[in-house]
Amino acid sequence: MKKQIIEQDLTYNGTILPLMEEFYTIQGEGFHTGTAAYFIRLGGCDVGCHWCDVKESWEVLKHPLTSIDTIVGNASEKANLAVITGGEPLMWNLEPLTKALKDSGMFVNMETSGAYELTGSFDWICLSPKKTMLPTQSVYDAANELKAIIYNKHDFIFAEEQAAKVNDKAILFLQPEWSKSEEVLPLIIEYVKENPKWRISLQTHKYLDIP
Repeated sequence: MKKQIIEQDLTYNGTILPLMEEFYTIQGEGFHTGTAAYFIRLGGCDVGCHWCDVKESWEVLKHPLTSIDTIVGNASEKANLAVITGGEPLMWNLEPLTKALKDSGMFVNMETSGAYELTGSFDWICLSPKKTMLPTQSVYDAANELKAIIYNKHDFIFAEEQAAKVNDKAILFLQPEWSKSEEVLPLIIEYVKENPKWRISLQTHKYLDIP
């Protein structure tokens, strides 16, 4: 019990985190598509997207609590850019991890639903809001890009609602949900042609068959 309490305290203050996986690959989505990046995928998510392709990340206890020193050491050996993702990474205090990554000379990006208050210092934040838990104002204000996932035609309405809430400098992307790409991509193409404030994002890593 004492060990569990200590681990909970360390997780809360961000010095250890539930690490699902870490890997060096090419960013496949959004503004930084095509860029080499080291992905740090943290466990834990209660947003509950029915089409989530990493549902195995949801349960915190399935993923080992890992020192941020270990995470940063692994990342800094491989890349100049780290991408913190999940799960929902903002469930955790990210200030210690982002500071350590920056101190090692890395650029630090994040992909988040924005469902929790912003912690940490980032060079780029990709906000991908979900209907089940809307973003906090702190993430709307800080987001560099808004990535709206399109599963059906009704999601265009949600995308516009979110675009009205995000800051004026955020770049706006529409991305087809992978399993519905063939169905919704033609709709997205026409929508962007009619509403050129939006851009198209594709999951190019899946076309390339890389992580």
